[in-house]
Amino acid sequence: MRSKRLRRCWQRRLDALAAELAHGRAGGGDARPAAPPTPRRPGRGPAMIDIVNQLNAIRREAGGRPSEDGELAAVVLRREYGAPADDVWDAITDPDRVRRWFTKLGGELREGGNFQLEGNAGGDIVRCERPSLLRVTFGGPASIVELRLTALDGGRTELVLEHTVPLAAVGTRAGALYVGPGWDGAFMGLDLYLGGHVTEDFDPAAAAGSLEAQEFSQGSIQAWTALLRESGYASAEEIDAAYKVATGQYTPDLDGKD
Repeated sequence: MRSKRLRRCWQRRLDALAAELAHGRAGGGDARPAAPPTPRRPGRGPAMIDIVNQLNAIRREAGGRPSEDGELAAVVLRREYGAPADDVWDAITDPDRVRRWFTKLGGELREGGNFQLEGNAGGDIVRCERPSLLRVTFGGPASIVELRLTALDGGRTELVLEHTVPLAAVGTRAGALYVGPGWDGAFMGLDLYLGGHVTEDFDPAAAAGSLEAQEFSQGSIQAWTALLRESGYASAEEIDAAYKVATGQYTPDLDGKD
């Protein structure tokens, strides 16, 4: 019964976010990716996630970027993966592979085309340079996500994600708390998939609202909050307000979220 309730709760949040995106809201057109998947073993319950190591594997940045039309609010995530760049590229662009760890991906998947993530955001494909660069609009024309892949020694790859939105559209310098935890979850989900921990019977949508996924998101929210406080980019009032929004979005079923 609890799993059905969590699924319904998560689907309502996704539906609400989709409606906000359709009307140009949700942080000025940005989208919050679905919560991270919990891998399953055949015939068994969810495998335990090493939450601390998964959180520590991501390097985070948040701040402003100048632009011709005014300041941009930006979040940047960096992480290394134990797979070659071509493999990582395919895992984030091939619809058959993306559906296994994130959600269904459709659209005209080429430079100049478009994409749609089921239950999440869509947009235009601005640049596509396999296997090193992908730039798309995400949920709105002013919300830009850029993925950069760099091949490292030992068959490893560094993945950098930068998400920028006009500060005037976000309305707060603490907007990293709106999108950062979702991107953290996506980075973790990709690692679990590339590491062989996601099986064919795994359902990302069903796992999105699990308590373990929410515990990961709780740690992510704390990490982004600490970053914002240390950077001085956002005021204490902005951070406190965004923290409440983030916990309501990503950890609705956890007690003692403070």
